[in-house]
Amino acid sequence: MAGEVQDSFWPIPKFYFRLRFGLQDIAFFQELSGLDVEDQPMEYRHGNNPVFSSVNILRNEKRGNVTLKKGVFINGKNFQEWYEKISMNSIPRETAIIDLLEESGNPIMTWTLKNAWPVKISSTDLNSDANEIAVETMELSHEGLTIKNG
Repeated sequence: MAGEVQDSFWPIPKFYFRLRFGLQDIAFFQELSGLDVEDQPMEYRHGNNPVFSSVNILRNEKRGNVTLKKGVFINGKNFQEWYEKISMNSIPRETAIIDLLEESGNPIMTWTLKNAWPVKISSTDLNSDANEIAVETMELSHEGLTIKNG
C-alpha cells in the first residue's frame, strides 16, 4: 500500500566476497560454491537384547570441496603458483577465510576452512566461437568448516 513504511531488514546480497589465506593473501573470485557440511546418521543399538531400542547417532561429517572460479588476467600467477606446489607435492595446508562483505568492505558473514589445500585446478576452456572471458577453477579440500554471522 502506498505510504507504508518499509522494514529496515533485508536479506544479505551475495555478490561481494573475498578469500583470505591466513592473514595476508587476499583473492577475489567471481564465483564460490560448495560451503557444505553434511552429518550422516548411523544406527546404534543398545546391547543385544531386542527389547532395547536403537538410536541414531551422528557419524563423521561429510565435507565437500569448495570450488572457486576467477577470471584469467595477464601476468596473473596465483593459480599457477598453487599448481606448482601441487605438482611438487609440497602443499602447505592453510586456514582459508571467506568473507561476505557489505558495501563498505566490512565482513558481515565469515566461513573459515580449517587446513585447506588445493586438490584440483582447471584452466579455462577455449572456443573460437565463444564471446566469453577466460575463467580458471580451483577446488579446495578442508578439514572443517565454521560459520560466523555478524
